[in-house]
Amino acid sequence: MKIIDISQPLGTSTAVWPGDQPFQLGWSMEQARGDSVNVAVLNMSVHTGTHTDGGYHVSANGMRAAELPLDAFLGPALVIDARGREVLDERVLDDVALNGAVRVLFRTRDAIDATVFPGDFLAPTVELARRLVQAGVRLVGSDAPSMDRVDSKSLDSHHVLVDAGVAILENLVLSEVPAGVYTLIALPLKLTEADASPVRAVLLHGSLEDR
Repeated sequence: MKIIDISQPLGTSTAVWPGDQPFQLGWSMEQARGDSVNVAVLNMSVHTGTHTDGGYHVSANGMRAAELPLDAFLGPALVIDARGREVLDERVLDDVALNGAVRVLFRTRDAIDATVFPGDFLAPTVELARRLVQAGVRLVGSDAPSMDRVDSKSLDSHHVLVDAGVAILENLVLSEVPAGVYTLIALPLKLTEADASPVRAVLLHGSLEDR
C-alpha cells in the first residue's frame, strides 16, 4: 500500500500566518559542544504547517487539541479537485458523489510552496460548510491555510464546522494527489492546553472500514 505524505515540511523557512510566531529551532544539547547527545528545542505556533484546529481556536468553550476525537482523523477520505474555481461554495459538490463520505479534503491549488504564505486562497463558504455538516461529514481538510478567507474576522465557516463537531485540517499538500478515495491518517498531538496541533498527515491507497 503506497503512503502519500500530504504534510508541509517544518523548518525555519516555513511560512506562517502573517503576524504569527515564526518557526524557530535551537539546541539545548549538542555533541559539537561536548554534550553526549543532540537535543533540539522548538518555538513555533501550533498552526505552523499542516495542522488541525481545535474548537478552542475560535471558541472559549471549544475542545483543546488533546480532546479531539482521534477516530475523525483516521479512515476513508474523499479528495475533491476544486482547482480553477473563483469561490469554494456548495457548487463544488454538484459533480461529486459523496456517497456517505465522512472525511472530505479539498485540493484548491496546483502546487504548494511551504516557504510562501499565499496572499489569496480559497476557503469554504458558510453554505458549503453547512452542506458538509448536513451530509454527515466528520472532517474537512484543505490545502489552504484556513477554513475562512484571509481577511475574515468572524471566522464563520470555522464556527459552522466546530459547532457541529467537525474536525478541521489545514495546510495539506495535495499537489500529487488525484481526486478519489484514500485512507487518511492525520493524528493530532495530545496537547492538553493548546487550541490546535501540528499533524503528520498521510494518505494510503485504498480505504479502511468506515469509522
